Amino acid sequence: MGKTTTAINLSAALAALDHKVLLIDADPQANATSGLGLNPEELAGIYECLVEDTDIQEVIRKTSVKNLSIVPARMDLVGAEVEMVEVPDRNMVLRKQLQKIRDLYDYIIIDCAPSLGIITSNALVASESVIIPVQCQYYAMEGLTKLLGTIQTLQERFNPDLNDFGILLTMYNASTKLSKQVVADVRSHFHQLVFNTLIYNNTKVAEAPSFGVSILEHDINSSGSTNYLNLAKEVIRRNADFQRQTDENEQDA
Repeated sequence: MGKTTTAINLSAALAALDHKVLLIDADPQANATSGLGLNPEELAGIYECLVEDTDIQEVIRKTSVKNLSIVPARMDLVGAEVEMVEVPDRNMVLRKQLQKIRDLYDYIIIDCAPSLGIITSNALVASESVIIPVQCQYYAMEGLTKLLGTIQTLQERFNPDLNDFGILLTMYNASTKLSKQVVADVRSHFHQLVFNTLIYNNTKVAEAPSFGVSILEHDINSSGSTNYLNLAKEVIRRNADFQRQTDENEQDA
């Protein structure tokens, strides 16, 4: 259970808690699009926004989940990496698009590709926070420090508003020593960056994308639904704490 599973189910959980949510599929695999029951090849989406300067409001689509909309992706998004090379301020394209709609949603969640190309850079430059799903497996720590360093570099160069990181531990199995050791190691190294919520290894969560629905639609009574609702509540609390701290800093300035 990785980034796309997290993006879909966190979005659905926030929507279920009466928040207006927009999910942006910024991965050429388009799994977030198909995972919510839409056919990627039939829809205009993020490609048109990034490459053709189509207004993002024209490509937003409703989903079967109340309060949840999506900007779809298609396989041709992979070509955007090449087509955007000569674009002036190419890392700022998505940020400028999102400025038009920020006030329309409580949360905008971007599902990024696993590689740090132009599209993922656009997503990070446009964001205020980052959630990094980490599976409770043997190589969990490998590359995590480097990834956080890369995000910090983008923050310093392009996006000073990117102030809040969160590491989410997924595929947790309480019956194995390995899972418990990974949780202990990650929390020991990264402290408050790690979410308290654990996403347990759950068959129902793995099944849901094949039906084109989130875990909340697939089985609301599953432990997976409970996990993602708890995560959504923790995200809401963290966001409130961050806003409160920001307001206090502005008053002190």
